[in-house]
Parts: sequence; structure tokens; C-alpha cells
Amino acid sequence: MKFLTYTLAIFFVSCLLLTSCAKRGYITGGLADTLPPVVLKCIPENFSTNFDAKEIKITFDEYIKLNKINQNLIISPPFDTQPEIIPAGSATKTVTIKLLDSLKANTTYSFNFGQSIADNNEGNVLTDFKYIFSTGSYIDSLKVQGSIKESYNFKKDNFISVMLYDATTFNDSTVYKEKPIYITNTLDSLTTFSIENVKEGSYYLVAMKDRNNNNKFEAKTEKIGFYATPIQLPNDSLRELVLFKEEKLPNAVKPSMVSQNKWLVPFEGDYKNLKIEALANNEPIDIRFSKIQEKDSLHIFVPKVAYDSIQFNFKNGDYEKSYVNKSRKLKEIDSLSISFNKSGGIDFTDKIELLTTTPVSTFDKTKMNLIDKDSVQIPFNIINDELNLKMFIDFEKLENQRYSFEMLPGAIIDFYNKSNDSLSTSFQTEAYTKYGNLTISLGNTSQFPLIIELLDEKGKIIIFKSIEENIPIEFPYLKPNKYFVRIIVDENKNGKFDTGNYLKKIQPEKVYLFEKPIDVRANWEVNETLVIPN
Repeated sequence: MKFLTYTLAIFFVSCLLLTSCAKRGYITGGLADTLPPVVLKCIPENFSTNFDAKEIKITFDEYIKLNKINQNLIISPPFDTQPEIIPAGSATKTVTIKLLDSLKANTTYSFNFGQSIADNNEGNVLTDFKYIFSTGSYIDSLKVQGSIKESYNFKKDNFISVMLYDATTFNDSTVYKEKPIYITNTLDSLTTFSIENVKEGSYYLVAMKDRNNNNKFEAKTEKIGFYATPIQLPNDSLRELVLFKEEKLPNAVKPSMVSQNKWLVPFEGDYKNLKIEALANNEPIDIRFSKIQEKDSLHIFVPKVAYDSIQFNFKNGDYEKSYVNKSRKLKEIDSLSISFNKSGGIDFTDKIELLTTTPVSTFDKTKMNLIDKDSVQIPFNIINDELNLKMFIDFEKLENQRYSFEMLPGAIIDFYNKSNDSLSTSFQTEAYTKYGNLTISLGNTSQFPLIIELLDEKGKIIIFKSIEENIPIEFPYLKPNKYFVRIIVDENKNGKFDTGNYLKKIQPEKVYLFEKPIDVRANWEVNETLVIPN
């Protein structure tokens, strides 16, 4: 009996121990895979010479996938007919490249896969794997290195193509018509470049934002940067290329009639130096034109006279173009209307902005009235921006003040001799302590004149000032915000940034971008010293 009791006791204790040890657990699967794929073999071998194969096979140690292969793969020298990459989308251990174009003799070819090769499970990227071969007896090993700089904008472009052209056959039209003999790409994040496996020789160096991936420059839509003189290899010097967008050349498209007194003209190029003449039934008529905001188009306003045909003559520098148009009977829909761009609060740096629907011919300040909250007359200036159908009322503003602006009938007369109705609005300023003041001092500069632009976080120019000598630049009464500074060396003293021109071999004006934000807070006095790089 004692033995039975002892046995049962041991049994129950064992069950309790087993139960306590049987805790719930989870299968972890081991450590996460963080290693990129490994190339096991290449057929023909990587860095082969006397290459004459039509197909290349690259085998990896695990299943891989190709991501954005058309964007990432850089082949130098580029082919006229792109090779076929198999498989294009599915997972595989072997990538096959079928060469569909003939190979040049005694030339080193490089296939840089960029960020396109990743393992199928974890997405670990094999960065910048290169397959290189030569159709000659040796692999070329020289390189050209440098950096890409944006000419004006803070936002930098990615995927910039950097190209080398044979200097012995290069001319002004080469970048428009022919592909380079060597090429690389900055891909999605770099501002530096390295063109490798280049043979000894003399080359022209060009960079471009090649939007349609045809390795040719299209000035209307693409940016370009160029090194002015040929470079001789071997040479270890670093080159800087400044990327810029050319100003569009003047080009007017045939006008279309949109109302009885207005025509629409798609137009590219410089508006400010544009001259337009019009002939109605072969007789000159007086016209006005304005730019359509945020569009490459303009409106031409014509008199309300009867005519069978009208001829428009466009002239801008060397550019001349004429169009003859038949008149149609349409409703007159354009008459003078005036509105204010804002009301309520106004900042100390703001102007009152009036928007008109037709061009203003004359204005009479005696029929305009600006007073403060105590009915004291406030002096003001008027700027008529006919090109943009805007008028600006500028005046000195004081803190905690309310201003009322009134226009009596006849204050504004438009192109059609129509006048405004009575119009009024009011604005309120806040206390000076709601704003901050910024003073900028410049170090290490002897270049003048300079244009100092202050931008907000969205890249909008808030205010700018020009200086002829090295003096502190004051920006009072700024809204609390983070600001960025852009400094332009105004080489031709025209008060604005001038971009480059490839055919004329003109580089853009020098621009210094200060990417560190300046924090301006309410009731702060901020003093910032900016050192211009050598």
C-alpha cells in the first residue's frame, strides 16, 4: 500500500513538472537575411577581352528580381538598339542579356546595374554591380570624375546623364543628333559622377537631364551642363558641371479668336522684349497684349472694329513671324472688371494688388483715396503692370493700423475707354512684435553687384534686394518662418538671373545656394553671416 501511494505521488509531481515546462512558443525562422545576392559566375567571364559573344549570362546564389532595370541599367558606350534583358519581371537565379546591336572594335563596354538587382525575399540590393568586357586585347581603365551643381534651384534633379564625346569629331550639333561614346548616370541620389573604363584621348564633357532617355539634348524640355574646353585623358582633375535650363526661344503659334475683341496665342520665350503689330484689312490698328498666368500663352486685345481679316506680326530680336487670320462673329465677353487679390490682414512688405480683366490705358490718382483709421490721408505710389494685367498700390505701413482704399468712378480707364465703378477695400496691420528682423552680412566676396533673394520653405521668393558693395542687407518685418538665401552674381547688371545657352557657349550666372535654414521668430533680431565659397 505504501509503495502504491509513493508511486502515485511521483506520477502527479512529474505531471506538474511537465505542465510547467510546456510553455507556448513561436517559430522565429532565424535571423533576417541582410546580405545582397552574390554573383556565382558569368558567361563569358566578367572582364573578358576579345569579346565576340551575342549573349551574356549572370548567375546568382539565390533568386533575384530586377527593379526598374530600364532606369537603373547604364550601358557605356550606349547601343543604338537596347539589349534584351531576360527575365524582365519574374524571379530568377540567372539573368540573360541578349545583345541586339553590333559591337565596336577595340572598345571597352560597361554594364552598370545600379540599384536594380535585389534578392527576391528581403529586397537586399546588390549595389552598382558591373559587367565589363572589351572587344580588344585589354580593358580600358581611365576615368573622368566630378560633380553636378544646380544652377538656380534648391531642389536637385536626379538621374542626370553625364556623357563624353570624341573631341576630334565633336561640333555644336553633336549633342542634338548623336549619342555619346561614354556615359554614366547619377541615379536617384548622387551629385557626383564617375565615367569609368575610358580609353586615352580628348573628349568633350556634357551633362543633361535626359527626360526621354534617348541620349540626345532637347532644349525645350531638358537641362544641360557643359565643360567649355575638351579634356585630355589621362588626367585626374575633378570637373564641376552646372546644370541649367535654357530660356525658350521665341515661338508664336497661329492665333485663335476667343471673343470679338480678344485672341489667344500660344507663345514660348521672352515676353518682355516681344513686340506685336496688327493690321486689320491691311491697315495698322492699336492693340494690347498680356501674359496668361502660369501658361505659355498670351492674349491679344484688339479694337472693337469690323474687319474681314487681321494680320499679326511678332518680333523678338532676330525672331519674326506673321499670321493672317479670318475674322468671325463672336460675342463680346471681355469688359473691364477690377478685383483685389486679398483683403483683411496685410504685411509690412505687401502691396495692394488690383487685378484687371482688360489692359489699363490711364489712371487718375486724384480719384483714388487711401486713409488710415484716423481718416488721415496716406501717400501712395501706383505701378501698372500691363503685361500681367495687374496694378500695385505701394505705401508705408505702420503697426496696429487700419487702412481703407477707395476708387471713385473714372479712376481707371481701360483700352476700350471703359471706366471702373466705385470700389473699396480695407486692410489691417499687426504689431511689429509679431514679426522678426533679419540682417545678413556677407563674408569672402568681391563680386558685385549681387542679388540677395530670401525664400520660404516652399521655394517662393518672399523678397529680394540688390547691392553694389559689401554692406549689411536688412530684411525687416518678416513673418515668423524658416528662410533660405540665394545669392546671384548679376554679371550683366540687369537685375535678374540669366541662364546659360549651350550653342552660344554661355554659362549661367553664378549662384550661391545656402541650404541651411535661417529661423526667424516673432520679436527676434537675427544676424546671419554668409560666407561665399571660393
